[in-house]
Amino acid sequence: MSVSKIDQVPLLDLKAQYSTIREEIEPVVREVMESQYFILGPKVKAFEERVAEYCHTRYALGVSSGTDALIIALMALDIRPGDEVITTAYSFFATAGSISRLNATPVFVDIDPVTFNIDPAEIESKITSKTKAIIAVHLYGQSADMDPILQVAQKHRLKVIEDAAQAIGTEYTNGRRAGSMGDIGCFSFFPSKNLGGFGDGGMVTTSDAALYEKLTFLRNHGAHPKYYHKMIGGNFRLDALQAAVLDVKLNHLDDWTAGRQKNAAYYNEQIAARGLDKWIRTPHAVDGYRHIYNQYILRCERRDDLLQFIKDRNIGSEIYYPVTFNNQECFADLGYKNGDFPKAEQAAAETLAIPIYPELTRAQQDYVLDAFEAFYK
Repeated sequence: MSVSKIDQVPLLDLKAQYSTIREEIEPVVREVMESQYFILGPKVKAFEERVAEYCHTRYALGVSSGTDALIIALMALDIRPGDEVITTAYSFFATAGSISRLNATPVFVDIDPVTFNIDPAEIESKITSKTKAIIAVHLYGQSADMDPILQVAQKHRLKVIEDAAQAIGTEYTNGRRAGSMGDIGCFSFFPSKNLGGFGDGGMVTTSDAALYEKLTFLRNHGAHPKYYHKMIGGNFRLDALQAAVLDVKLNHLDDWTAGRQKNAAYYNEQIAARGLDKWIRTPHAVDGYRHIYNQYILRCERRDDLLQFIKDRNIGSEIYYPVTFNNQECFADLGYKNGDFPKAEQAAAETLAIPIYPELTRAQQDYVLDAFEAFYK
């Protein structure tokens, strides 16, 4: 029996995932089409209840995207023009962009160079009379260090939003789940996420009944009852089709997470065994946390040359993220300059994501590792 030779490895293979759940997905999609109930409704409600239980919160509210989750969270917390919101200098654009969308001011903080998450020790010095909230990001699937963040927020009467777009099922100490520790948690169901839909989608979580009620109104233009508006909201509704698909996928999420963790462990072991750890630093999973590996991020010497080398060998890879917020052109008016956040900037220059999805085979991982060996040795 011949064994097919590996000659490419995609960064993510959603077709491989779909092939394992097709028979579960297609009936629920047909059910939604037959019902012709596409916006909110019972499918969304049922999925919201399951996500709230999964994230260890009292409430969950389906919204139109992870970005809109951040925007509606800021709106619910009454973030207004001129208010300041402290967040990391190193994340996906929506973290900072959502603050600016409301004409508030993002205030950036450097990162912990080991976890890539916001450094809690640097937050308090950035607090002013205009500061109203902190957005902590659980980057790459590992929790930010939340206790000191929550402590400084309580001390200064600030609200805390958890950007958990990459972190559904992530745990902090004592099994506390991402999205359950701050005032509001924000999730993304973009197709490439660990729990990804068939299009855009998102979720906000909270255990505060008053906040949940306000979020519910804001999701539908601030109407309560219909056509009567005490506040201005937006069209932030989740489609029933997305909820139906995601509800099926949620049944498999913990198994998929275990697959990612197993693949991460194999990379870690092999990078050390092959002596590649002279040039490559593997992700650090903090003891007592649950890392779900939304991405598997390496720090690499000669990162850009390595990236081109493995791309030439058809290995999917990506830089998350090549430009820190202080160096983004659209934030030039905030007055930051290159060098203001050296740990974040170093991460932007050295990090690289490689394939980690649960359907990845050992042969595919070895192909990636062989390419690293060929480059460095």
